[in-house]
Amino acid sequence: MRSALPAMLAILIANVCWAAESTHNRYKWHDAEGNLHYSDALPAEAAKFGYDLVSPQGVVIKHVDRAKTAEEKVAAKAELAKAQAAKDAAETKVRTDQQMLAAYPNEEDLKRAQHQQSEMLEQNLTSARISLQSQEKSLAELLGHAADLDSTGKAVPSELAQRIGTLRKQVEDQREYIARKESERDQTLARFEEDLAHYRSLKAAATADRR
Repeated sequence: MRSALPAMLAILIANVCWAAESTHNRYKWHDAEGNLHYSDALPAEAAKFGYDLVSPQGVVIKHVDRAKTAEEKVAAKAELAKAQAAKDAAETKVRTDQQMLAAYPNEEDLKRAQHQQSEMLEQNLTSARISLQSQEKSLAELLGHAADLDSTGKAVPSELAQRIGTLRKQVEDQREYIARKESERDQTLARFEEDLAHYRSLKAAATADRR
């Protein structure tokens, strides 16, 4: 270890002397083996591993990282997009919170708006259920007529069979529509509870800020 000190000291002195004698900026970099290099021109190897631009006094003016691989560039782009998306989401949340407070000065205003929306959803569901009942009634009548024909040994007309098939499909679609709207209603009501709790926290924070 002691024998290595003089050699290291000699290298350090040489570098200092070079810096003192140099009159222009130079490039400094380490190769794949970790060896230190200086040059007046920028070689491809330096760009590959990264380099420093140093002044005649040996002060680092600029540092340039090594060139990224294609995979690293893709990963960096994805990370940048993720960070931007998070920033946009945070800014959107702030704007949404501000709009909520502006639209509903007090809790009763918010509850009133939620109640109106809830009633509208129920009215739409009621209309859909009434329409389904009408379709089911018509289908039952057609099926009854087809059954009467069959019981007397008469063939069911193709037109009647087609009407039954069409109406069956309408009934199935309407049932699916109602189930979907009921699910949407339940999700909306659950969101109302979350919105109300969030509104209360925003109002509490605003009140605390004014104190």
